[in-house]
Amino acid sequence: MFKPVAGSGPDKVVFVLIPNFSMIALSGVVEPMRLANRISGKTLYQWETASRDGETVMASNAFPIQTDKSVADYNYAPTNVILCSGIDAHVYKDNAVFGWLRRWAREGSHIGAICTGAHVLAHAGLLKGYRCTIHWENLDSFTEEFPDLDVRAELFEVDRDRFTCAGGVSGLDMMLNEIATRHGQDLAAAVAEQFMHERMREGHDDQRLPLQARLRISHPKLIRAISEMERHTEEALTRDEIADRVGLSRRQLERLFRRYLNTSPARYYLKLRLNRAKTLLTQTTMPVTEVAFASGFTSASHFSKCYRDMFGRTPRAERRGPGGAPLEDGDLLAEEDLEDFDDLDDDSIEALG
Repeated sequence: MFKPVAGSGPDKVVFVLIPNFSMIALSGVVEPMRLANRISGKTLYQWETASRDGETVMASNAFPIQTDKSVADYNYAPTNVILCSGIDAHVYKDNAVFGWLRRWAREGSHIGAICTGAHVLAHAGLLKGYRCTIHWENLDSFTEEFPDLDVRAELFEVDRDRFTCAGGVSGLDMMLNEIATRHGQDLAAAVAEQFMHERMREGHDDQRLPLQARLRISHPKLIRAISEMERHTEEALTRDEIADRVGLSRRQLERLFRRYLNTSPARYYLKLRLNRAKTLLTQTTMPVTEVAFASGFTSASHFSKCYRDMFGRTPRAERRGPGGAPLEDGDLLAEEDLEDFDDLDDDSIEALG
């Protein structure tokens, strides 16, 4: 992952902080290096922070971090560079920063990204031909925006001189693997123990909790049905197709959802698709109509109606953000003849797709 250094010198890392970066993602990478130095009694790692102008950068939790340098202060290519971002990375487009990143890449820097930093690398054109990953909440929007990239739902990906990780505590796992590779399993285990981190996860481990843990249900066929729904949010399946795939009748499928989740399959599926739509609206610049199609809807007006009744605002108002205008009749795309969402039966809800 990190670029090999000549002799026995420490690995040096420059963290480029993007406004609204994730503090836990940054800490998850820095703290293992600090503890590796402390436990080994050697300076194995050195690091500093940089920003576009060398000034203070605000984290997403409102903590200000005064950076050490500006990106323009480096008249050489740093050995290792890690982009750290968080909220709204998809709208970050700073050509000056992109230019420095591309220059460093040409001159041999190993460049990585944590949390949503893959968005920054992708906009800079530095992930073409590389495997990469990003936080699970951003996976759908990222793959929609960059369909030609090789995006994996991994904890972290290391591909030659590029590396990405999903954020949260996955940076800790990535660094533990790096420490184990460079300085031995014993040191990595000692660092993990200091964090009370019981297992060093591999890059291919799942980002998310299993469905059983997330939903607190264990019925195998219900889990399979929900898995089918999650895999087919763009090309929505009918209830009969879902029931057939898991080996149930439609009536048995209905009973399972009512018993364990107190809802119907159609309403559960609709909620999944609308949550995907919300992610695309807030994390991409895709037109609203394309968001509707990507979420399994074939009618923009039906999509707008369902979205309004679930979230209390239209897709266009969602795109404008929390400070956007409230609901307006003009946002509803002439849907006055539609029934209220709460009054729709399951067949009607399924037909909306």
